[in-house]
Amino acid sequence: MAMPIRFDPLVDLDGMWTTQLADRYLPLPELPDARYECIDGRLVRTPAAVGTNSYGEIELAHLLSPAAEAHNFYVFGQVNLTFSPQRWIQPDITVLHALPKTDEEDRWIPAHLCTMAVEFVSPGSRRQDFVDKPIRCAEGRVPYFMRVEISRRLRHAAVELFALGTFGGYDTLAKAVSGDRLRADEPFPIDFDPADLLP
Repeated sequence: MAMPIRFDPLVDLDGMWTTQLADRYLPLPELPDARYECIDGRLVRTPAAVGTNSYGEIELAHLLSPAAEAHNFYVFGQVNLTFSPQRWIQPDITVLHALPKTDEEDRWIPAHLCTMAVEFVSPGSRRQDFVDKPIRCAEGRVPYFMRVEISRRLRHAAVELFALGTFGGYDTLAKAVSGDRLRADEPFPIDFDPADLLP
């Protein structure tokens, strides 16, 4: 008698993932702490952030929050920023200009509510952080994108802030490294030394 074939969502649903299937099958018991993102039905899994990035994310959220809130923005941590049922990412920090209206929107936050996505570059996802995610956010008309890169060994941090340009991609609005200050007037006043993100 033939053994029944065991259902494996990673294999059997490859290329067919949607927010509905993710609600049903994720997180996977064997990978509960992984980050689950989806590009056109294909699931992308990455490990949880390294400790230095996790520290930097919390510090940056604290630095951005006062000015953001004063200008009616909301600073969130990692969320499912959703462009379509088959395409979502999980930025490290997400700044919204409007709050989700339903439980469904709260779980799968529509990209049109997002003003800025922030990504901390991870060793295992450099291409995603430098190329793929900015492209997805630009295609989804997210007005601003911030990228942070931290080197624990070198005690160095670099931050770049981008604004959506006329032709659909991002243009550099401001950038700074440790010891300098990142200053911008939009989407709300931003002024900090990237070194503040180091533990």
